[in-house]
Amino acid sequence: MIKAALIGAGSRGRDVFGYYAYMFPDELKFVAVAEPVEVRRKGFAEMHNIPHDMTFASWEDILEKEKLCDVIVVATQDKMHFEPTMAALRKGYNVLLEKPMATALKECIEIVQEANKLQKILTVAHVLRYTPFFQKLKEIITSGKIGEVVVLRLHENVGYWHFAHSYVRGNWANTEKSSPIILAKSCHDMDILFWLVGKKPIKISSFGSLKYFNEASAPEGAGERCLACAVEEQCPYSALKLYLGENTSWPTSVIAHDLSMDGRIKALQEGPYGRCVFRSDNDVADHQVVIIDFDKQVNASFILSGFTHDMSRDIRIMGTMGEISGVLEENKIELKMFATQERHVIYPEQFPGPHGGGDYGLLKYFTKQVEDNVIEGLSSADASLMSHAMAFAAEESRLTDKVIDIQDFLNRNK
Repeated sequence: MIKAALIGAGSRGRDVFGYYAYMFPDELKFVAVAEPVEVRRKGFAEMHNIPHDMTFASWEDILEKEKLCDVIVVATQDKMHFEPTMAALRKGYNVLLEKPMATALKECIEIVQEANKLQKILTVAHVLRYTPFFQKLKEIITSGKIGEVVVLRLHENVGYWHFAHSYVRGNWANTEKSSPIILAKSCHDMDILFWLVGKKPIKISSFGSLKYFNEASAPEGAGERCLACAVEEQCPYSALKLYLGENTSWPTSVIAHDLSMDGRIKALQEGPYGRCVFRSDNDVADHQVVIIDFDKQVNASFILSGFTHDMSRDIRIMGTMGEISGVLEENKIELKMFATQERHVIYPEQFPGPHGGGDYGLLKYFTKQVEDNVIEGLSSADASLMSHAMAFAAEESRLTDKVIDIQDFLNRNK
């Protein structure tokens, strides 16, 4: 059993890392928690039987103590990742860090350098690597069955309501308060492309903008908030439709601590989740296209869109002897061979939980990695750094209309 302390008992900290420990207490046990919001801190402590003297209001308080356990899990907001991670590594902890590593490439580089210097495990929660779906894709590519990979195409379909919740009204809507969406949402996808290809990214270009979720797109009669809006009934992004139904799990669970109907209505009257999607303080792109040249041999394209009905990831991998296509949420892979015209449909093993079972897979793997003291496992600090560099470079390309050389970009940000 691995003992851990949690920094940040919000949605990911409580409902993913905490829930895994609750379900598998013989593998992972939380013995301490740091969380500034009292109701979250107390709730997490009660769930995991953490004594009062092991609950802390800040990460500084928990890291001032002598080393308490094997692992620190950092699940704070994006801009609050760097300092507690560096302090935890220096205190001698192994670290499981929610993505993104940090919101500046220079800080990401410093975190990786510190982990490597101290020879501590630093695992970034790039959960797609740990899904049976993407592991099966990697297995097929590595086998050589489709020959040499030439082109990959990956789509991240964010879902119209999810985009409105997280990237217009929510914590990741504003670059200054959080980070660009290509980092906050899609460093996952940069990582999975890097892993599947297995070659160094050389150049990257990107296009995209905030096209729709702005004042200019507001329909006539739109109010400042959905509760007082003449066109709310016709609006697909209505906060009333999303948060005032029977569902009180995610995403409704993050809008307020009081999830009674009165509590939710108050949250929509006063908080960010009741704002009109056309009159919020969001500035992240609502669509983005990225093109990557890997080692001048393999090309990949990635499309992120907030304008999709479903939340899903679909991929197509084109090789010299065959092609693979699949949809993560359907857990379905189709393999088509050129020479024989054979077609095979594969349904990989399924893990429970979101992200195609990636959260479960990550924690199952990570606890064993710590137990065996394996510094580099399925992912490494250096690999995570490269995927972050790809995301930062894509954003620079989007903003400057330039093709970015990845190595030059890394050198400029050291």
